[in-house]
Amino acid sequence: MLTAVLKEKNRLELEDVAIPEPKPDEVLVRVRACGFCATDYKAIRGLRSNVQFPLVPGHEPSGVVAAIGSAVQHLKEGDAVIIQPSGFCGHCDDCRVGKTHYCVHAYTTGGDGPEDVRPGSFAEYVVTGANTVLHKPKNLSFQAACQTEPLSGAWKGVIQMSEMKVGDDVVVIGTGSIGMYCLMVAKAAGAGRLIAIDVSDYALETAGKLGATHLVNPGKEDALQRLKQILPKGPDLVVEAAGPIEAVRLMVKLLRRGTRWNIFGITTHDTFELDGGLMHFLEARMDASFGTNPTAMQQALRLMERGLVDPEQVISHRIALSDIHQAVDIMGTPKRHKIIIEP
Repeated sequence: MLTAVLKEKNRLELEDVAIPEPKPDEVLVRVRACGFCATDYKAIRGLRSNVQFPLVPGHEPSGVVAAIGSAVQHLKEGDAVIIQPSGFCGHCDDCRVGKTHYCVHAYTTGGDGPEDVRPGSFAEYVVTGANTVLHKPKNLSFQAACQTEPLSGAWKGVIQMSEMKVGDDVVVIGTGSIGMYCLMVAKAAGAGRLIAIDVSDYALETAGKLGATHLVNPGKEDALQRLKQILPKGPDLVVEAAGPIEAVRLMVKLLRRGTRWNIFGITTHDTFELDGGLMHFLEARMDASFGTNPTAMQQALRLMERGLVDPEQVISHRIALSDIHQAVDIMGTPKRHKIIIEP
C-alpha cells in the first residue's frame, strides 16, 4: 500500500509497504479520506518535539472496512466507517467513568499525546482497535465524515467542558479549521453574539459565512477595544483556538463576572499571569480540552447527520495521497482551511 512515512523532520517520504493484518480485536480500514491536522503539520516541520520516528501521520480518517479480526462482531467487510484515533482499553478506572482520553493504556493512530503512537492514515490502509470504529451515516460523504474527530473535539470543549448555554455571547480566538468547528458548534447550540478573532481576513471571511456575527482582525485594529464595543458587559465564553500565547493573554483580558474560558488551542509550555484576587471575586472559570472520547464522537455525528453542522464548508483543498508534499506546502500558507487527503 502507498504510505507517507515521516523519517525525520522535513523528510516525509512516500513508500510502498505491506498492508497490515488486524489482530482478533482489530479492524483493517481502507482509507477514503483523511483530514490534515495542524498537529500533523507540526510533526512534519519539526514544530513539536514529542515525535518518534518513523511516523505515519494522519489521524482524521474515514473509510471502508477491508478486514476484521476474529473477535469483532459489530462490523463487517464493506461497512463505511469513521475512526476515533484515540485508542483506549475500556477497562481501566478512567475508561469506566467515560474519560477514555485519560486511559492508562491509551494509544493513537497517527496522532499526538500518548506514548504509544501507531501508524496513522496518510496511507491506503490503517489498522485500529474495533472499539474506536463508528459506522458512517449514509447521508455523510467520506470527506465530511473524516472531520468527525476534530468536530468532536470542538463539541467536547465548547459544550461538554465549558457548558455553553443558549444565548451565550461567545468569542472564538483563532479561526483555523478547529476554530471554525468551534464556531459551528456554538452557532448550532444557540450562541447570542458570536465573535471571531483572527489575523487572517481569508479566515474571517469564512467565519462570517459560518455564522459569526462580528469579525475582528487584531492586525488591523485594537482587538480588546473592539470587543469592549461589541460586548460592553464582556463575553460569557471565550474559546482560545489559536495556539500562540498572545491569544491566551487576550483571553485573560476579556474577564468579567462569571466568564468561562477554554484553553483549547495552545499546546506549548508558555506561561501567562493571573490576578488571584480578581479571579476570586469575578468567579471566573477556566477550562481546557484535549482529544476526544466516544460521547463526543457520537455527538459530532449527530450534529452532522441532522444537518446542524456542515463540515464540507471548511474544506478548501482535496489532495491525493500521492501529492501529499503539495498538501504540506499548502498547510504553511494563510489561504487554506481544511485540507483533505484522499488515498
